[in-house]
Amino acid sequence: MSTQPTAAAAGTIDVGGDLTVNRMGFGAMRITGPGIWGDPPSRDQAIATLRRAVELGVNFIDTADSYGPDVSETLIAEAFHPYPDDLVIATKGGLVRPGPNRWEADGRPEHLREVCEGSLRRLRLEQIPLYQFHRPDPAVPLAESIGAIAELKNEGKIRHVGLSNVSESQLREAQRIVPIVSVQNRYNVSDRRSESMIDLCEQERLVFLPWAPIQETDRNVPVRVAAERLGVTQHQVVLAWLLATSPQMLPIPGTGSPDHAAENIAAASIELTPGEIDAISKGGLPDQPELPEPMSSGWLHRQIAVMFGKRRMG
Repeated sequence: MSTQPTAAAAGTIDVGGDLTVNRMGFGAMRITGPGIWGDPPSRDQAIATLRRAVELGVNFIDTADSYGPDVSETLIAEAFHPYPDDLVIATKGGLVRPGPNRWEADGRPEHLREVCEGSLRRLRLEQIPLYQFHRPDPAVPLAESIGAIAELKNEGKIRHVGLSNVSESQLREAQRIVPIVSVQNRYNVSDRRSESMIDLCEQERLVFLPWAPIQETDRNVPVRVAAERLGVTQHQVVLAWLLATSPQMLPIPGTGSPDHAAENIAAASIELTPGEIDAISKGGLPDQPELPEPMSSGWLHRQIAVMFGKRRMG
């Protein structure tokens, strides 16, 4: 009888030097309604999804006041308060929601104070373990936004500070104001714009949280090849690849389904070969940008043999 893999299979990572979590987290954006707006279709299923993730070893949950808005944080508190000692809740502030699928930056210091204190109330926390500035606001100097968050940290309302959707120069500017322990930028097999940021995170022992981690996998042929060899989904392969690319990587795949959460977490136990990791990083096989349709199992096995030296002799 097979055992469901847990997030512990990914190993651990330290957040800020004093919070140790398993290196497979959960992103709580999609436990809200369509367009990340309003309540989910089933609050019971949303709460069951959160609890299933934690049952399977997840002890890092990423959310934001703008998810819903307010809905995701409220559901997290409903699911877990009083919280397990090892559960780290990371939230974000700095975006406002005019409507479904709409996001606007608001980095004004008074807004950040208001939403941070709102997050504390909704999450039923005295201190937020990791508070992330969601996105720099072009209308507000970055130093003013980060300065407001630094004040909240000094008041004990925030334990650690992180950034999201930032450049290296913005990270450096923020670091001159307050210690930064994490960066959350978009990163996946197709979007590598933050690779230099990941290198920097490795050098400075910052946590890198890739958002949209399982998007845009379909065109990456080696992802499909590896999934066929291992008998797993392409999304699971991509999560395993993320874990393999950097020890500072903390994936936070999200879902509103308990079964899908378990599937994502199982990726923590998948071991890709060095050849597979390299091929996925390069994005495709030579002279073969896309799989023939319909996808042929025989074709896949031949590609596996070519790529990873597993062609049978004789």
